[in-house]
Formats: sequence, C-alpha cells, structure tokens
Amino acid sequence: MPNASSWSASSPLLLLWEDSSGTRIFLSLLYAVLAISGTLSNVMVIYLVFSFKKLQTTSNAFIVNGCAADLSVCALWMPQEAVLGLLPPNSSSLRSAEYRLLRGGLLGLGLTVSLASHLLVAFNRYVLITKLPSVYQALYQRRHTGCMIGLSWALALLLVPLLPGLWTPGSAQQPPLRQTDGSSRYTALLLALAVLGQTALLLHCYLGIVRRVRGSAKRV
Repeated sequence: MPNASSWSASSPLLLLWEDSSGTRIFLSLLYAVLAISGTLSNVMVIYLVFSFKKLQTTSNAFIVNGCAADLSVCALWMPQEAVLGLLPPNSSSLRSAEYRLLRGGLLGLGLTVSLASHLLVAFNRYVLITKLPSVYQALYQRRHTGCMIGLSWALALLLVPLLPGLWTPGSAQQPPLRQTDGSSRYTALLLALAVLGQTALLLHCYLGIVRRVRGSAKRV
C-alpha cells in the first residue's frame, strides 16, 4: 500500500496531503469559503444578465460563459477539495481513477473555458472600438456568437485529456516517481504556454484599443 508521500506525488491535485493536519483544515476552510463566495457571485452575474434585457449584449454573453466555466470550479471542484482535505491520505474514496479523472477534468475544463472567455471579451471590445460598425455587426451575429461560445467548450474538451498531470490512470501499482514528475512538468509547461499565449493576445487587443483611443483624442 503506498504511503502518503507517494500517493501525493502520483495525484498532483491533492496538494494537502504532505502538510500538517492544521494546514489541511485551514486550506479546506479556505476552499469552502472560496467555493461559496465564487458560486454566489457567478450565479448573481448570470441571474442579472438573464433578468435585464439591456444587459443581454454580445460582450455579456461571453461574460456569462466565463461565469458558467467558473461554476465548474467553484461549485463542483472546490467543494470536493474542501472535503478531501479533511480525509486521511489512505481513504478509499481517493483511489478511484475515474473519480480523479472527474476532478481533474472539472478543473481543466473550467480554467480553459474561463481563459477563452476572457479572450473573447477582449477581442469583442477590440473589434467594437477599432473596426467599422458594419464589421462588428457582421461578425457578432447571434449565430456567430453562439458558435464562438460552443467552440470555447469544444476546445476545452479536446485539450483536457491532453493534460496527463491532471489525473493518473488507476493501476494496481503506482507509476515510478520520475514518470510522474515528467508528466507534471509537461502539464505545467502546457499550462504556462496557454496562459502566456492568452496574455499576449489580450495585450494585443487592449494595446490596439489604446492606440485607437489616443488617435481619436489627438484628432479631437
């Protein structure tokens, strides 16, 4: 039977096992607070957008999409982490490969769609401010907007299985530590490249907006 340290190394999402019981309790409470506050705030944003017709804009559609992605983390993943942090490392509920896959999938799906939604919002503002109104209206028809939102989820569903560090296939014997470390480094590299790529695109959009606003101010 694997000890606590080997089980923690083979399951990167369980970040609490190598700490003291006091730290695990504190982090579990922190997860619980973040889960409650994040769930309530995201639900409130979705409710407001659907309740007021004036808020039902293209940009807000992407914001609602990001809120839905955040709910997969705040309402589904964080509560599980809060509970698992209070369980002993050798708990039988942690041994299911399907359960680890579910938790890793929820986290990867929520983060990927959230990043994509932020990028969609920035690009929407960029086109609205820097392009002609006819271009904006042609690009952001309701059907096109729905396709963009659906594409963000489809892309996330395709990318999540490619992140081997988020979950570990169940087996009778734990994989060697060197393979696990290599998988974790590979996952960290993919996540870093995704975040850096999204950041570069965000900067491009917002710098384009700044240049357009400055040009308009000079002409005025």
